[in-house]
Order: sequence, then structure tokens, then C-alpha cells
Amino acid sequence: MEPAVPLSLRCEPKVPMYRIGFACMYRHPGHSESLKELEAIERAFNPRSTTLRWLNSVSQQAAREKLHGIIEHNLAAQLRLLDYVATLPEPLRMLRLSSDLLPFYSHPDANDFYRLNEVRTLIETGFARIGERARTTAIRLSLHPGQYCVLASDKPQVVENSLAEFEYHADMIRMMGFGRRFQDFKCNVHIAGRLGVEGIRAVWPRLSQEARNCITFENEEKTYGVDDCLKLADLAPVVLDIHHCWVNEERYIDPHDPRVGRIIESWQGVRPAMHYSQPPESLIAEGFSPEEKLQMPDLLRRVSKRDLYSHSKRMWNRWTNLYAREFLDRFDIMFEAKDKNLAALDYYMNYLADGIAPARWA
Repeated sequence: MEPAVPLSLRCEPKVPMYRIGFACMYRHPGHSESLKELEAIERAFNPRSTTLRWLNSVSQQAAREKLHGIIEHNLAAQLRLLDYVATLPEPLRMLRLSSDLLPFYSHPDANDFYRLNEVRTLIETGFARIGERARTTAIRLSLHPGQYCVLASDKPQVVENSLAEFEYHADMIRMMGFGRRFQDFKCNVHIAGRLGVEGIRAVWPRLSQEARNCITFENEEKTYGVDDCLKLADLAPVVLDIHHCWVNEERYIDPHDPRVGRIIESWQGVRPAMHYSQPPESLIAEGFSPEEKLQMPDLLRRVSKRDLYSHSKRMWNRWTNLYAREFLDRFDIMFEAKDKNLAALDYYMNYLADGIAPARWA
């Protein structure tokens, strides 16, 4: 299956000084294909999974055959996704890999399966190809363990499970040939857990060297904001999420806020990565204009703050798009939108490739 690349994007921009990326999944534009055809195209680029309940309901042989087939598909799909990203202009060569490539890798029930020689050969060969493809095509890669990776939990078993989950990601990074030096690969987590900053410091010595080389801490919208992440800047870089910061602090962080400078310093000379999302398009039906700044006091008179947590399909608010662009001289930006690559393509064509003047966002 061939992914769609707009003709207007098949040439390099004159000064590729930044990167914007998308997370985990490919979305096809679907101009003429049927729904069935679209699903087939997207299935070729996106990972599959199964449930532990199903695996435990069948024979060990059937479970192993199922997992083996899923892993083969996932590694091939991720390689196809990299090949697609490699066709894009250099500023669009940034991708977050899926965390679901090796189902139940960190679960005790799957330990014996992942120690089988044929399985080790399969995954080590597959990840080596992914890493090499990313390096030869200059694609910036990252990973982001999910919400169950709670390193600062006050529950010891949750911490143990979270360490195993993060080291699963470190194993993928290691097999790709990364994790050998500081921030040759980004693996991002939230502080997460009742023990907060001190909980992270307590588990830090237990992380592998590869994990410590790659880990970053991102501010979130509810509890642990930018200031909390900066308390860990001596350990690892801070990933600024400008949407989370806006929700948490109820104001847009100034691109030249002193804290932004401290975030950049935490990357120790590596180009920083940040995250960008917008609240759902349903705000338009509530009377909020795509052209105007979203003011938190006005929003909270009509919706709850929780309504602002989820991500939009595309980057629909023009004011916020111009605001985000004010960071691109210093940051690469990972787009977190439901329409994945299509949202990044839209943004590139509408706000970057045309060379329009910088925004007045304040």
C-alpha cells in the first residue's frame, strides 16, 4: 500500500531548521477510497494487538502463534511508516513510535515467550532495521509510555510494574541502536504518582543507563506542571507541553518566559522537543471562533476544565497555531492530534511552507 503524500510536499523547503512530527498512527486522507479500502491502507501502517484474556483462553501454542504474527506485522508496519515519513520534506521527519509493538512484553505471563530464540531474533532484527532506517533518512524518533507508567506511585507494586514498562521501552530503544548517549532518543513520561518529584528521584538509580540517557519529563494539565518538571532538570530534559501548561496555569506561557530558557538548558545542547495540541473542535459549537485567542475565563463559563483535556482532530484554532510557531526557532514540535499525520501536514502547509510573517500572540 502506498501512503498519500501531497504533490506540494515532494520537494525540500529552502531552510529546514525545525521538525514537526506526529504520534504513532498513520491516517490516510481518503479522497476517493471506500471505507473498507481506507481501513486496509491504514492497517498496513499501524500496529495490531490482542488481549491477555484471549491469550489465556487458548492453548500456549495458539497464543504464541498469535503473538508471533502480531509482532511480525507490527515491525513491518512500523518500517513502512518510516518509509512514508522519509518521503516527506525534512521538517516533517519526526515520528513517535507506538508503545504497542510488542504486546505484554513487560507482563510476567509473556516472559517465557519473549525469551525464545526465534522471538529474540525476530525482534532484534526488526528493531535494528527500524533504527537504521531512521538514521539513514534523518527521522527524529521518540516513544511515550502510557498512563500506567507511574514511576512516582506510593504503591510499591505499581512502581515495580512501571519500571518494567519503562525498561520495555528502553529495550526497544537499545535494539534500535539508540540509548548510547544523552538524548540520542527521547522517551517521555509524566511525573505521575503521589510521591511526585521525590518519588522520581528515589527510582532514578534503578533505571538502566539507556533509560536514563533517553528519559524526559513532561508537564501535565492537572498536578505536575512546568515548575515541578524543572525540579528534575538536573536529571533529565523537560518536555514543554504548551497545551497542558495553558490548562494547568490558565494562561499561555510566554515563548520567552525564563522557564522556557531553563527548559532549553536542560537539553544540554540537544535541540529540545515540545508537545502541541488543542482542545476539541466542539468548542466551535459553543461559540468560540477559530480565528480568536481562547481565553480561559470565557471557556470556563461554558465548559468544564476537563472538557479541555482531550485533543482535537486537527489544529483548528488559528491564533494558537501562530502562537505555537513562536517556539519553532528553538524547539522541534510533536503534534498530538487525533488525525495524526494529517494534522501535521495541514499545519506545515498553512503556517510554515508559505513563509507568512511571525504571529503577534500576546
